Amino acid sequence: MARRRARAGYFEPVRGGGAAIALDEVEISILRSLAVQLLELVGPGDQPDGADDDPLAQLFTEGPSKPPDDPALARLFPDAYEETEDAAEFRRFTENDLRARKREDALAMVRVLDTGGPVIKLTADEARQWLGTLNDLRLTLGTRLGVTEDESSELYHLPDGDTRKPLVMAYLWLGGLQESLVESLMH
Repeated sequence: MARRRARAGYFEPVRGGGAAIALDEVEISILRSLAVQLLELVGPGDQPDGADDDPLAQLFTEGPSKPPDDPALARLFPDAYEETEDAAEFRRFTENDLRARKREDALAMVRVLDTGGPVIKLTADEARQWLGTLNDLRLTLGTRLGVTEDESSELYHLPDGDTRKPLVMAYLWLGGLQESLVESLMH
C-alpha cells in the first residue's frame, strides 16, 4: 500500500490509529486561537487549595451544584437529569472532572498546533482529544450563534457584510474537520 500524504483540510488515517492533516498557517492560527478561547471560557475550575496535590482530596472535591449562567458553558456542562436535586448532586461530583478533561483536550490541541505544520500528525490519544475539543468548539460557536438543525436557517445564507458570517464559516469548517477526523479514525 502506497503511503499517502495528508490532503489539505482533511484528516487522513495514519498507522497506529492516529490521523494527519495538512493545515496552512492561517488555519493553524485560527484553530489555536479558538482553542485558547475555549480554555478561557472553561476556566480553571473550582479547585480548593491543595486539591491538585492530593489525589484523595481530588476524589472528594465537590464542584458547583448549579448550571453555569453562560449559555455556552451550560451547553458544555448540561444537567444530566431533569430532576433539579439529582442534577445538582450529579453536577457537584462530575463537573470539575469534566472541566479538567476539556482543559486537557484543548491544551493538547494547542501543543500540537504549536509544533507547526504544514502537516499535523496526531497519535490516537491526541486524535481523541482533538475530537473532544472540536466538538466543544462547535457547541460553543453554535450556542453563541443560535444555530439550529434547520438548514434553511438564515445563518447559512448570511450576506458577506454580516458580522456573524466569519463565526458561521468557522462553525462549518470545524464541522468538516470533525467529520473528517471521525472518518479517518474509523479506517
